[in-house]
Amino acid sequence: MTTQTEQPVGEIAIRTLAMPADTNPAGDIFGGWLMSQMDIAGGVAASKRARGRVATVAVDGMAFHKPVRVGDELTCYTSVERVGRTSLTMKVEAWVLRRGTWEQEKVTEATFTFVAIDEAGRKREVPAE
Repeated sequence: MTTQTEQPVGEIAIRTLAMPADTNPAGDIFGGWLMSQMDIAGGVAASKRARGRVATVAVDGMAFHKPVRVGDELTCYTSVERVGRTSLTMKVEAWVLRRGTWEQEKVTEATFTFVAIDEAGRKREVPAE
């Protein structure tokens, strides 16, 4: 069940469960944990598109809309916004399925920029699709 007319944009990159060990002192899920999940999701999608290793170089427009709570199922959706010669910009949306109510809500979104790298960690070109 979705509580709003907005729907997730992109493809599912990861899905995980928010656990008690991931909370801040207020009892909500720590924003750093959420951001790391989004970075993982963006990295998975960017790596597929770049056909190899990528490294995060920037995060822009991070917006925390609603808290994530223990027991919420977190799903990160990704979409490619831009492909440059050596970099990719990915839009990452984080949605939760609320434990108990099964309502779906967007909790966070951001734009992540990754650079394609070779095995030595040097920049490399992103292959054409």
